[in-house]
Amino acid sequence: MEQPRVLFDYHGELPECPTWDADHQTLYWTDILRQEIHHYQPHSGEHGVMHFAEEVGCYALRKRGGLIVAMRSAIWLTDGEGRLTQKVCDNPNNPQLARFNDGGTDGQGRFYAGTYWGPRDYNGALLCRVDADLQTTVLQCDILGANGLAFSPDGRWMYTSDTPNHVIYRTPLNAQGQPGQRQIWKTFPRGHGRPDGAAIDVEGGYWSALFDGWRIARFSPQGDVLEEIRLPVRCPTMVCFGGSDMKTLFITTTRENMSAEEITAHPLSGALFSLRVTVPGVQNVKFNEN
Repeated sequence: MEQPRVLFDYHGELPECPTWDADHQTLYWTDILRQEIHHYQPHSGEHGVMHFAEEVGCYALRKRGGLIVAMRSAIWLTDGEGRLTQKVCDNPNNPQLARFNDGGTDGQGRFYAGTYWGPRDYNGALLCRVDADLQTTVLQCDILGANGLAFSPDGRWMYTSDTPNHVIYRTPLNAQGQPGQRQIWKTFPRGHGRPDGAAIDVEGGYWSALFDGWRIARFSPQGDVLEEIRLPVRCPTMVCFGGSDMKTLFITTTRENMSAEEITAHPLSGALFSLRVTVPGVQNVKFNEN
C-alpha cells in the first residue's frame, strides 16, 4: 500500500469531519476551533472557507443544497454559502459544557450529531438524530466524547466510538434503521491510541483514526485488525473516502493542545493527508429533509 501524502499546503487547529461531495468532486471539513468549514477540489486546487459564529462540530451536505451544521448552541440549515437559514433545534446538552463533535448521515439520509462533554467529570455527552421532518431525537447517552460514527454497508449496524473512554461500540439497527441495544465492540489499552473519527468501506471494513496513536487502522466486521498505516503526526482525528472511484482515503489531523516544541518537531500536525486504498468506501448520503 502507498504511504499517506500531504493533500495540499494547509494546517488547521482542529480539522474534523472530512466529507466527500461526489457531485462536485470536492472535499469538505470543519476546523472546529477556528469556527470554519473548508472545501477543496483536488483536481483544481481551489480552496474556500465558510466562517461561522460558533464551533461547528459536524455537518452534512443537503440534497437540496447547502449544509446542516451542528454548532455549539444549535443545529442549523444553511445555504450554499454557509449562511444560516433555519434553526433545526437547540443543543440538547448544556452548550456551555458540551459542544457538538462527530456526526454524519446514515443510508436513509438522516443526520446524526454527537457531543463532547467538556468538564470530563462524568459521561455527560449524547448522540442525537435529525429526521427528514427535522424532528430531533436523543438516541444514546452515557458518552464522554462522541466519535467514530459509521454504518455497515447492509444497514444492520451503527458504529460509534467514545474516544476518551477508549472504546468502539456497535448498535444493531432494524429494517427502519432504528437502534437497538448498544454493545461494546472493541476496547483499546491505554497508551496505544484512542479511536476517533471513522469511515467504512464496501466490504464492511471499519477505518478508525487512532488519536494519540500515530496511525489509522482498518478493522474487520469481527473487530480484527486488518491493516495499520503509520502517520508522521501523533493525532489523526477522522477519515473519509472520496475520489472518482471512492478509493482515496482522506485523513484529518490536529495540533490542538500541542506545544510549540512538538509542532516544530512534527510540523505536519494539523495537515490533511490522502491515501490510495484497494477497497472503495461507502458513499456518503446527503441529508434528505422533507
